[in-house]
Amino acid sequence: MQLNSSVAAVVTGGASGLGEATTRALAAQGVKVAIFDMNEAKGEAVAKEVGGVFCKCNVTSEEEVDAAFAKARAAHGQERILVNCAGTGNAAKTASRDKQTGETKHFPLEAFNLIIQINLVGTFRCIAKSAKGMLDLEPIDGERGAIVNTASVAAEDGQMGQAAYSASKGGIVGMTLPIARDLAGDGIRINTILPGIFNTPLMQFAPEAVKAGLAASVPFPKRLGEASEYAQLALTRITNGYFNGEDVRLDGAIRMQPR
Repeated sequence: MQLNSSVAAVVTGGASGLGEATTRALAAQGVKVAIFDMNEAKGEAVAKEVGGVFCKCNVTSEEEVDAAFAKARAAHGQERILVNCAGTGNAAKTASRDKQTGETKHFPLEAFNLIIQINLVGTFRCIAKSAKGMLDLEPIDGERGAIVNTASVAAEDGQMGQAAYSASKGGIVGMTLPIARDLAGDGIRINTILPGIFNTPLMQFAPEAVKAGLAASVPFPKRLGEASEYAQLALTRITNGYFNGEDVRLDGAIRMQPR
C-alpha cells in the first residue's frame, strides 16, 4: 500500500507511546490520521500537530467506537489503515497467600475481565468495524486495506502475575491468522507486532535503576526499544503487500524470565 494524502488511517491509543509514534510516522507520509484515545487533551494536541482529527473513544464501548469511526470517516473518508495500539495491563498472582497474615486470595475476576475487554475484545471490535467499512472501498492494486495489531512478548513468555495481560495479548496473536484468512478474499491484510520492553510514557515513572536493569536484560541492543522503532515496523507491515497473517516480535531477542 502506498502512503500518501489519498489514504486515511485510524490509530487507536494514538495519543501517546507506540500509538503516538505511529500517528506521527503515518502523518509524515501525508496520510490523514484519526486518533482514537481517551486522553482528550493529549489527543487533541497531537491531532493538531499532525493535521489529523481526534476522536475520544473507549474501545470497550460499542457506542463510542461507532461514534469515533463516524467522526473519523466524516473528516477523512473511509480508512484503508487501522493500527490498534490501545491497551493496558495489571498484575496479580492467580492465587496467593499473605506472608504476614496467612490470608489467601485469588486474582479478582472483574480485574481479569477488564483487561480482556480492553486489550482483546476492544482490538477485535475495532478490527471488525474497520474491515466492514473497508469492504466498500475500491481495491488499489488488488488491496482494500491493511491492519496492524499490538500484542506483547508476554503473549509467548508472560511473567508471574501477568495471567490476564498474557491471555489478552495471546488472544490477539491467536486471532491474527484466522482474521487474515477471513479477509483475504476481499484484499484486506492483517498482522501483529509483539513489542518487548519499550521506552513509553509508562516507563517514565520507573526509577532509573529499574530501567537500567531492564535494558541490561535485553541481549542486543542493550537498551529499551524506542516508540519510533515500533512505528517503523508498523509502516513496513502496511506498505509491504506480501506481509499478511504474521506475528513478529520486536524485542532485541529478549525472553522474559518468570519474574
